[in-house]
Amino acid sequence: MKSLLVFLFLFTSATVSAQKINGVILNENKQPIPWATVSLISSTDSAVVKLATTDDKGSYSFADISFGEYKISATAVGLDNATTEVFSLLSDSVTAPLLTLNKKATSLQGVQVTATRPLIQVRADKTILNVEGTINATGSDALELLRKAPGVLVDKDDNLSLSGKSGVQVYIDGKPSPLAGKELSEYLKTVQSAQIESFEIITNPSAKYEAAGNAGIINIRMKKNKSFGTNGTFNAGYGIGTFPKFNGGFTLNNRNAISNVYGTFNASRNKSLGEMFFYRTLGDSIFDQKTTMISRNRNINYKTGVDFFLNKFNTLGIMLHGSNNESESHSNSLTSIFYKPGSSLVKYLRAENTNEGGRNNTNANINYRFADTSGHELNIDLDYGAYRVNSDQWQPNYYIDPSGAFMNSLVYNMVAPTDINLYSIKADYEQDFKKGKLGFGAKVAYVETDNDFQRYNVYTSNKELDTLRSNRFKYKENINALYANYNRPFKGFAVQVGLRLENTVSEGASEGFRQVGQNYISYDSSFKRPYTDLFPSMAVTFNKNPMSQFSFTYSRRIDRPAYQDLNPFE
Repeated sequence: MKSLLVFLFLFTSATVSAQKINGVILNENKQPIPWATVSLISSTDSAVVKLATTDDKGSYSFADISFGEYKISATAVGLDNATTEVFSLLSDSVTAPLLTLNKKATSLQGVQVTATRPLIQVRADKTILNVEGTINATGSDALELLRKAPGVLVDKDDNLSLSGKSGVQVYIDGKPSPLAGKELSEYLKTVQSAQIESFEIITNPSAKYEAAGNAGIINIRMKKNKSFGTNGTFNAGYGIGTFPKFNGGFTLNNRNAISNVYGTFNASRNKSLGEMFFYRTLGDSIFDQKTTMISRNRNINYKTGVDFFLNKFNTLGIMLHGSNNESESHSNSLTSIFYKPGSSLVKYLRAENTNEGGRNNTNANINYRFADTSGHELNIDLDYGAYRVNSDQWQPNYYIDPSGAFMNSLVYNMVAPTDINLYSIKADYEQDFKKGKLGFGAKVAYVETDNDFQRYNVYTSNKELDTLRSNRFKYKENINALYANYNRPFKGFAVQVGLRLENTVSEGASEGFRQVGQNYISYDSSFKRPYTDLFPSMAVTFNKNPMSQFSFTYSRRIDRPAYQDLNPFE
């Protein structure tokens, strides 16, 4: 029965929608429009499902889209917006109705020049999804916005992938987040859209960025108020689906000639319902499963700080920001187990899963910036981050025969607290050099983690620690890095080259018990691993015309596990 239970947990995953929508955007002369911004819109509620840009042939594509009815809307500089009629996605692939954008009408009675920042900006080194000043600026969160971002996919478990690759590194204002997986997605849900200026999607990071991760970087740029005087904003949102959800917050800012004091606070609360159906075969057995899940989240996100303008070239800043999340999820599943040759019902498995967890993140930063009018810029950052993650999970499983009589049960309780402390100092310098930009810098980072995993077998009146399946893992990592980077535009193309050197010293210690005969003996295994690597990067971007470009890129990177995933027993 234990092997059967493991099998069912391994297959607790939803099917992936893999439908695709293709289309073309043309101008009134039937010529393709490159780099137009294309929105996929649900006809049910007019919500933007996904964003994309056209290539130099005016073509666009949306992947992993669910069946349903949609519209396509497109915008481009100097052209009128246009939207297709509603069409249905009923097969694996469909071609959307052709969309034509016409020139904007002009009038000579008066001239007024206005410009709005486009929703999507494509640059040689990154794609920018602007949030501030758009329809996405309120009523959503960072994770929901990333579902719409071009090239970004968010799966059913809220894991991020970029250009089809997992292992995306998320940065906040240029600083890497140590979170990954569920902890990262829960944090992104606490970041309200009203706080975000833009997303920078970097598929080929330069040597300036850390070498970890092979999928690229998503850098979230937070809003910064540059208005003088005292000002503030207030936002509130309410949504209704199966259950209601709420969010709200405020910002305050006071800026004068010598300082800028700011603060933001946001809170949200939501409840969601999910259902999954599975029909699996294994050998001569059939498993027909229905699962219902309800989850609740309460999130708080805050940020406060002050910038001192020492003179027109030098700025000193102090910042504190953090978030708190309390989550609770409960799932209930019923699996009918049949014997395949005769399709006769053998038994039922009724499984529950209750998980109560929390996360508390606190980050402190001291920063210094020098920038003059001749292109010299120096940034120095000292950072400290403390991340606390708690998880308390109950898994009762009951076996019932076809008549409804109780057969037996297996009940587990898993407690998994994680503590992460990060310390870092880095310096980045950049200057104009030979008609290009030369940059170099250094970083020293030190991390301590403590991952504890305790598994209990639960009986009628008590629970007993399963020492063979419990473990504590402590880990330390020191990374010292140097880099140099140079980029320069030429006629018709641009070149960027860089080299990063990272020296890493990692230490780990695993504490637990192993069985020898009839006895349990404690063990404490440890390791220390120093290594040094070079990470070159290069990009050559050819500008076919102001609206079309293509690139050749190369980079060497390294995969490092998320700090909260380092305990192999979890």
